[in-house]
Amino acid sequence: MATEKKTDKERSVEERLQNLFQLQTYLSEIDRIKILRGELPNEVKDLEDEIIRYQTRIQKHKDEIEDLKNFVNVKKGEIADRKVKIAKYDEQINNVRNNREFAFLEKEKEYEGLEIELAEKNINEAIAKQEQKAAEIVRAEEELADNQHILVEKRKELDEIVSETRMEEENIRAKAKDLEQKIDDYTLAAFKRIRKNARNGLGIVTVQRSACGGCFNRIPPQRQLEIKMHKKVIVCEYCGRIMVDGALVGVEQPVVEQAPKPKRKLGKSKID
Repeated sequence: MATEKKTDKERSVEERLQNLFQLQTYLSEIDRIKILRGELPNEVKDLEDEIIRYQTRIQKHKDEIEDLKNFVNVKKGEIADRKVKIAKYDEQINNVRNNREFAFLEKEKEYEGLEIELAEKNINEAIAKQEQKAAEIVRAEEELADNQHILVEKRKELDEIVSETRMEEENIRAKAKDLEQKIDDYTLAAFKRIRKNARNGLGIVTVQRSACGGCFNRIPPQRQLEIKMHKKVIVCEYCGRIMVDGALVGVEQPVVEQAPKPKRKLGKSKID
């Protein structure tokens, strides 16, 4: 059977503070490992997103080129059809019976000729766009290749760091999870909330040189005495962190060296 958590009454304040401080030690080690990895995970994610954007852009350009090629083929077909019409009009002109028919056929030939010129203009524009899109694809593929190369290096670097620290992190996380079972839900939730809001991730700190070890604000003597008595959980009135006596958790306090007193200068002795 799993061991049930002790109630608040069954657990002394000293034990709760010691467990919290040990948990903080484990979590700080995990934070240290994350700092060791640095921004690499974010850099890898950004590169992966950038590569997807380049791939999407390249595919879009390729689709647009394909549409432009189809457009050119359609226009070439229209030109061919209109040339056939012009040839027919030329045959009909040779057999016209009056000026009216001649003028009508010439007008139709002129219209088809204008349509051919417009189609040829559209074809030239489409070809120019194809060349522009092709150049953009070349540039995008170069950028894509560079990013893929960088991504390989970044992933390799990240994998090396992760492989070096994975076992250590897993062991620490397991210890932290086991220790959490010894802390009551209310105290654990309060600690996690404080830690989340703390800039350096410290939810519990020792008193150092009569000051809070988190925000370094001065602690009144009466408050220091209450902390050393271990009768209740006390938080800093400035930063909200839980404060604990260093002696309780085995943390040696720095010794404050006393400045040497200035030597008194001796005056000349008077001769009676």
